[in-house]
Amino acid sequence: MTEYTKEYVSDLLFNEIDAILIVDAKNDSYHTIKKEGLFERFLEADGSYKNLVEKLWFHFSDKSDKIADDYHVFIPMIGQFKGKYVDRIKLSFEDKIHLIQISIYPLDEDGNNYMFILDELDNSEYLREFLTDRKIDTIQSTFLFSMYVDLIKDIAYSINVTEISSNPQNYDVKYTTWRMMIVNMIWPEDQKLFLERTDPEYLKKNLVPGRTTSFDCQMKNLKGVFIWVKLIFSRANTTNEDDFRFVFMVQNIHENSIKLFDTLKKYEELASKDALTSIFNHGRIETEINNSIELFNSTGKPVSYMMIDIDYFKTVNDRFGHSTGDIVLKQFVDAIVSLIKDYDIKIGRWGGEEFVCVCYDMNMEKTKFLAKLLKDLIADVEFEKVGNLTCSIGLTELKKGDSTSIVFDRVDQAMYEAKQSGRNCIIIK
Repeated sequence: MTEYTKEYVSDLLFNEIDAILIVDAKNDSYHTIKKEGLFERFLEADGSYKNLVEKLWFHFSDKSDKIADDYHVFIPMIGQFKGKYVDRIKLSFEDKIHLIQISIYPLDEDGNNYMFILDELDNSEYLREFLTDRKIDTIQSTFLFSMYVDLIKDIAYSINVTEISSNPQNYDVKYTTWRMMIVNMIWPEDQKLFLERTDPEYLKKNLVPGRTTSFDCQMKNLKGVFIWVKLIFSRANTTNEDDFRFVFMVQNIHENSIKLFDTLKKYEELASKDALTSIFNHGRIETEINNSIELFNSTGKPVSYMMIDIDYFKTVNDRFGHSTGDIVLKQFVDAIVSLIKDYDIKIGRWGGEEFVCVCYDMNMEKTKFLAKLLKDLIADVEFEKVGNLTCSIGLTELKKGDSTSIVFDRVDQAMYEAKQSGRNCIIIK
């Protein structure tokens, strides 16, 4: 064994290692001492350390896709290492995935200079790594990001971005700094909630040891696309009430959220639609009147209302039956919808054979013109089994200071007067 001297071992290691680099992080540079195999093509003799960090870590595991530029703000942090560090990364280069082992040794106490040792592992090792990752993925595929947080020391560490590497990164960052950097990745409308719920004082006040809190928001993923995520904070369960350490995780809930929103939208539509005619029901069109008044008060744009009643509809039901009456109602609504489809008009069934239209950005002159077209159109429709019918229409325009009840009473009175005036006419109030 004595023949294995320090010099012999040093030469042996030097010959076996694929690449050796000396890094000067402070001056953003690296110098290559040795490079073989793929590293002959991958590494420059001298280059930018920032670019090296980007090429090694800022791509998706098993892919050549680059991480969105927004996240490059974290490159300087990832390039700072505390003590010795070993990592395995999957590097996509020349249309092939290479499993690389990286060993990093600090060369000074300040953490500015490092020695990087890079080795490409063989295919059998890659297969074992792949199978291990696949098992992990089945359990943690939805968790995109995790880290530990110590609020007393204001530090975040053991940061793990699963789409980059299954290993935690060997760097730390001030939690308050990280929080203000990551807020730019949050959907603008969710940023206020994010800042509120991640505030150190909020976490201290609202989470007792062992408790977890979470909230959903949209966050930009590594591809630069906003997705729905669940942000989770769990406080360490210790007996010291002044020990404010947390686990923070980001879970991908996008697919389930989209399915949920689609389902909720379907139920919302069911709750808002009249079952027979598929237009807004009474409650929903009443809400639309409220909305139109709020919009008018904020923008000043004109809003008008139409109340439409089928003339002698009771006779239709009495003579032909309610099933025919239902057919007439649907045919009547189809005729209205076909006429107003090019306008910003919301229509709803107020009840029975009465219908209300909220006409946005339309003054009385425009609304009266449209109402006349509608009255003439209905008179020309050949209703199934019934033949021709007419309608009576009441109109009113929204005025300053009007409430929902005032608007409705006015348009209802206009429609009533149209009925009293012989029907098949338009009255304005």
